[in-house]
Amino acid sequence: MKGIYDVVIVGAGPSGIGVAAILKQMNASCLILEKDDVGASFQSWPEEMRFITPSFPAQGFGQTDLNAIVPKTSPAYTLDMEHPTGPAYAKYLEVVANHFAISIKKGVQVNHIDKKDTVFSINTSDGIYQSRYVVWAGGEYQFPDVTPFPGADLGIHNSMISSWQELDGDDFLIIGGYESGMDAAYQLGQLGKKTRVIARTNTWEVESSDPSIALSTYTYNRVRPLFDAGLLTVTGNTTVAKIEENSSGYDVYTKDGKVYFTKARPILATGFTGSTKQIENLVSRGKHNEVLVNEQDESTAVSGLFLAGPELRHGSHIFCYIYKFRQRFAVIAETIGRQLDLDLSILEEYRQENFYLDDLSMCGEMCQC
Repeated sequence: MKGIYDVVIVGAGPSGIGVAAILKQMNASCLILEKDDVGASFQSWPEEMRFITPSFPAQGFGQTDLNAIVPKTSPAYTLDMEHPTGPAYAKYLEVVANHFAISIKKGVQVNHIDKKDTVFSINTSDGIYQSRYVVWAGGEYQFPDVTPFPGADLGIHNSMISSWQELDGDDFLIIGGYESGMDAAYQLGQLGKKTRVIARTNTWEVESSDPSIALSTYTYNRVRPLFDAGLLTVTGNTTVAKIEENSSGYDVYTKDGKVYFTKARPILATGFTGSTKQIENLVSRGKHNEVLVNEQDESTAVSGLFLAGPELRHGSHIFCYIYKFRQRFAVIAETIGRQLDLDLSILEEYRQENFYLDDLSMCGEMCQC
């Protein structure tokens, strides 16, 4: 049995390290448990994948880098990249973790979490850890949705591709029209390969400035030349029903009765199921399967358990980008800090640097700026 920490954080991605950085500055005793390595999800991105949100070192003019997780830092400056690669961003996370001397226990798989009275028991591959609070920051990327419909196992999820140059063939079918699906089309188009994207939502036509809903301008401008070159065809407002294999390839059936043939394995850009499925005993879910939290991002089912990262939802507000969910780190830290009677003075810096969204009624304004 380990000693009791103030806070145990699960996951050493941007959410876990971002929350830990504040708690460390508050002098809380906290520990991150990570099953792989710092920024492991980013390290496993396809080689060609880049951030769609640009990094720009404009701190001197009061503008914080969109991909920063703590004030007065800039991945653009640290990495010398405007659209960082996954492995490069993992290096930025490592720099932040080292700067704040954050305690990270790597290679630890969390198996189960229970709470008795006021103490959480975290059962892991390294024994049992105990804490007064738990911040779940397990992320999404390592939990791809590979079973969205019958026969999906015949395809390959985009997160399982280490480089688009590995794929044999010249004509591909991609299921899913959000960022990952259109990025796949772009990367294959750069190699001179044709693609058809089948999407339930015409993200390229949605009139919204929120990239959680519509295709980002960065991605749209990259794929636009592929249309004129005959390398990209989109089939929108269409839901895939199943995939079947035949002697010469794969048939992709849609719910409107059409069948699309492809020789190559269909590419699944079907999103992610999320890591919170590992703690079902500690959460309640809403009508869209989202984890229900209060205004402090605390589970409505078990007090003291907080959710940080891309799975966070508040009604219709989606916090799946770093520049969005980082603004909730200080909300969690302040809630825990007040209950532990910690020094909260660091929060003023987070407020001044626009790292602190404590009024959820501002979410719509934030997303439509």
